[in-house]
Amino acid sequence: MSYVLVRHNVEEFSKWKSLYDKHSETRKAGGSKGARVFRNANNPNEAVLLFEWNDIENARKFTQSDDLRQRMQEAGVTGKPDIFFLDEVERTPA
Repeated sequence: MSYVLVRHNVEEFSKWKSLYDKHSETRKAGGSKGARVFRNANNPNEAVLLFEWNDIENARKFTQSDDLRQRMQEAGVTGKPDIFFLDEVERTPA
């Protein structure tokens, strides 16, 4: 399985989250299988997302799209996000 880990800062988490939720069908159409959304406990305007993606190349294409850049700007993402493309190696019980 392929994953994408994204970390970015936002102007206001609740505004960002609302627009993030509205973009779900577009992510799904691009190959997203869902995500876990985290909020930094020490910085409430830092979001960390772990997406499961159907294919790493689809993930790369999606993260480089003009549509995503525009949505992130509208949602108040500040600065350049950190994006990591990951292949799962193993799941451990603890």
